[in-house]
Amino acid sequence: MERRKFLRTAAAGGAAAAAAALAAPAIAQGRRELKMVTSWPKNFPGLGTASARLGKRLNEMSDGKWTIREFAGGELVSALKCHDAVQEGTADLYHSADYYYQGKIKGYAFFSTVPFGLTASERAAWIYHGGGQELWDEVGAEFGIKHFMAGNTGSQMGGWFKKEMRSLDDFKGLKMRIPGLGGDVIKALGGTPLTLAGSEILPALQAGTIDATEWVGPWNDLAFGFYKVVKNYHYPGFHEPGTTLSVGISRRIWDEASTSEKAMVAAACAAENEFDLAEYIANNSKALDTLVNKHGVNLVEFSDEIYKAIGEASKQVIADAGNADPMTKRIYESHSRFRKLAMGWSALSDQAYMNKRSLVG
Repeated sequence: MERRKFLRTAAAGGAAAAAAALAAPAIAQGRRELKMVTSWPKNFPGLGTASARLGKRLNEMSDGKWTIREFAGGELVSALKCHDAVQEGTADLYHSADYYYQGKIKGYAFFSTVPFGLTASERAAWIYHGGGQELWDEVGAEFGIKHFMAGNTGSQMGGWFKKEMRSLDDFKGLKMRIPGLGGDVIKALGGTPLTLAGSEILPALQAGTIDATEWVGPWNDLAFGFYKVVKNYHYPGFHEPGTTLSVGISRRIWDEASTSEKAMVAAACAAENEFDLAEYIANNSKALDTLVNKHGVNLVEFSDEIYKAIGEASKQVIADAGNADPMTKRIYESHSRFRKLAMGWSALSDQAYMNKRSLVG
């Protein structure tokens, strides 16, 4: 681990030095102009709007001293290469989802979402109060990046399927767009997972390159128009029970920042984390009604048999990922301990209340 950490740190430092002249933020009389790359289409609902709001917040909170120049996915770098851009010095910060970067270290998935993992509120509790942020900081330090939560999609849907998934056999040979560890679960069930940027999904469905896709939920799925090609909308999602959107800011920028600037960044990210989740809940409710009642989408609930099998496959996938390396093992063990505690309270609070609420409508 120590040797790997040294090599990563050295590589990141060398790349950053080489790109310094190109990417150094404009600093004059205390002002900064920073490049932010994102994984989202420009102003895309809930994702692109979150990154845009974050940039606006930083500008306003700094009285104009911080200007964030935002680049949508594919404008400066590929939508799935945001981490590389900040690590190498091409950009100063990113807004993305860290499970896209589990190829660097499996532990990154746990800071975004994992199958049958933490809900949005439980994840915030782990990050803020359960030791998650400290572990995230430790991982980020290996790559010269400081991380923050800065958005959450809430519980996601199970996905869009060209045919209804009625048995486990239906997963065999299934070609599905699904990233992260959720993709590993689909593979364990006999399918073929693919990781595609959001803008690539609809063309892949239209061309028959994939048979199914998950994206986020009704609000985002309606915006992309998946209903035009596929009508079977499955629920509940297993793979992303509360997906954290994250900011990764260059340690070069972070270490130069004043105490007040650091507090400003932390507060802006925390505000967006809360606002974005509320926005998703409000708009998913409206969009689901539109999908079903205007566009004739067929809601399909996964059977208990399928869901239990997905759960068993997920346990092995999570365990394998969690033991991939010593750092990830520490993250996995912390996440697992907190999940066990949170499940006990959530069952007696939110879950029990929602069950009783459904009795009276």
